Amino acid sequence: MLKQPQIFLLMKWGNFFSTTIGKKSMVAASGIFLILFLVVHAGINACIFLNDGGETFNTVASFMSHNWIMRFLELGLFVVLIAHFVQAMIIERKNRAARPVKYHFSQPNKNSKWYSRYMAIFGILILLFLIMHLSQFFIGTKEALYFEGDPYHDLYGEMQEVFSHGWIVALYLVGLIALFWHLLQGFQSAFHTLGLSHKKYAPIIKMMGTWYSVIIILLFALMPLSMYFGWIS
Repeated sequence: MLKQPQIFLLMKWGNFFSTTIGKKSMVAASGIFLILFLVVHAGINACIFLNDGGETFNTVASFMSHNWIMRFLELGLFVVLIAHFVQAMIIERKNRAARPVKYHFSQPNKNSKWYSRYMAIFGILILLFLIMHLSQFFIGTKEALYFEGDPYHDLYGEMQEVFSHGWIVALYLVGLIALFWHLLQGFQSAFHTLGLSHKKYAPIIKMMGTWYSVIIILLFALMPLSMYFGWIS
């Protein structure tokens, strides 16, 4: 049974996460988690550049699909992803509701970067991109694992088939461009919201965010491009 101070502490935390600051903190924390996930995902995808016919990539992908710890983390990833999107949309709606009429004298170019003002739009584009990505790879892998009993799903061959179509590659690149601008703003914002930034270290965090965004997006973009143009076999 919870004691009085414990109940009070839980109530305080519950009240905190219902505030705008609490929601922004949730978006920031979930954003950092997703940033770390992208590093892992990009590392797994980079296995295709070993150019061994997808053997290493399929081995790693098979391990990720069969390991129960990875499955548990996978479930947590979806929870975090949904929470990140929902809370961000709630904050965006509140911000728009608070300013039903735009300021007559506003200079947005001086007050913020252009891409920071379109974070919600980029978020929606990324969501559509994720739906396409999951429908093409995640669902097929799970069907092979759970319904067909395939212990070694050829995800590499599936990727080659999908990325043999130019229009799909083009859509992926559009999604990755949206993700780039979202990361460029979100990386710095997450640290600032959680109070992990300081005037002294702000330039370092900004530089890290820029390099992170460029490298991650390049790695993800090279995957469909390499398969479409036959740079790897």
